[in-house]
Amino acid sequence: MVPRRLSRRLIAVAAAIALFFLYHVSSLSSHNRQWRPHFTTTEVTPAVGDNGEPAPFCPPLPGIEDVLVVMKTGVTESRDKVPIHFQTTLRCIPHFVIYSDFAEEIEGVKIHDVLRNMDSAAKKNPDFDFYHRIVKYGRKGLEQQDFSDEANSAIGKPNNPGWKLDKWKFLPMAQEALRHKPDAKWFIFVEADTYVSWPTVLTWLARFDHTKPHYLGTETQIADVIFAHGGSGFMLSNPALQRASDEYAAREVELNAFTDQHWAGDCVLGKVLSDAGVNLHFTWPILQNSNLGELDEFTTDFYRKPWCFIAVALHHLSPIDIENLWKFEQKRWRDKNKRILLHGDLFREYISPEINSQPTRPNWNNMANEDQPFAHTFEDCRLICQTQNACVQFAFREGKCFTSANPRLGHAVPSGDATSGWITSRIRDMTGKKGLCRKPDFGD
Repeated sequence: MVPRRLSRRLIAVAAAIALFFLYHVSSLSSHNRQWRPHFTTTEVTPAVGDNGEPAPFCPPLPGIEDVLVVMKTGVTESRDKVPIHFQTTLRCIPHFVIYSDFAEEIEGVKIHDVLRNMDSAAKKNPDFDFYHRIVKYGRKGLEQQDFSDEANSAIGKPNNPGWKLDKWKFLPMAQEALRHKPDAKWFIFVEADTYVSWPTVLTWLARFDHTKPHYLGTETQIADVIFAHGGSGFMLSNPALQRASDEYAAREVELNAFTDQHWAGDCVLGKVLSDAGVNLHFTWPILQNSNLGELDEFTTDFYRKPWCFIAVALHHLSPIDIENLWKFEQKRWRDKNKRILLHGDLFREYISPEINSQPTRPNWNNMANEDQPFAHTFEDCRLICQTQNACVQFAFREGKCFTSANPRLGHAVPSGDATSGWITSRIRDMTGKKGLCRKPDFGD
């Protein structure tokens, strides 16, 4: 029989051990917690919520478990651009990681410092002055000039400290993404102002052999390097990313020196992949560097006509644009069981209704670009467009008239700078002549 005093001591020790164990398990769980999708996948049409709108849902996404979505951002934009994705594009994604130049947590999601493990010698570069400041002082170290923007030039935004640092993220990001999910079949790289149609991209990727090195993106060229434009989104199969990671590990000092002399990190990554024997698979117009207002779905100026091509990604979108596109795709899935998005669908179901809702818009630039020198008022401009059989839209900007034979949505401008109009009956005729696509064009 155990003495009462000893029994009490054993109980106290056991209790202490239990508390210690629970504390450390709790801490470990908190430290390793993984953000999970907000909704479970369902084939059932969701019920209408209290606000009268159907509840968001996750349609089946075959292959998504084998994908790592990699989002690149920066401390000056992350709080403005990243959160909308937690409620929209990332809601149904089981595996994603967000890389930045500053480690923090946004709405409970860990944002990783992708430059943390870089060679310390490379970090002595003046481009890293901004980085060292925010690492030392956190967000309190940000200055007003860090948020100042400038127009994108032929060499980017050389006066913006965050932009200059951004080029250094691409090669470390390749290594870190591979470490994060080494068993992923595909790695999809996006930026915080990129929208991706997940069922469309998964259908597309299923046409490729993920065991081979594949590099998919919108073709861009600087000097003799052809590479995928980063903001449009790009996809790497596991073997391709492995080659890029190995190449960087073997030539880190050399490639850091090359990055220093360059201005575009996506071009640097493209060169590394090319050196490793992985050439770019051209994808335009599947992945777009254009936003909704800039899209010209009727263009014949390039080597492909967009209309029947799949529409996987758009770039330069505001948070409200991303939310609206996500709701648009949710409605297509829910009401019509439409999974794949084509450029023709995007125009017919999204852009055209926007134009029809307000065919004359003050404080709006629809990007008409054919100069009409004899128009002196907006009504003159409208009349000129009406007398030209091919004209479908017009804009009166800063006292000048512009027309166009291809419809585009355009964007808002400061008060008084522009008024735009469309001839919607002609746009309906153009759309009708294009018709429905017999099958999606995957650009094979």
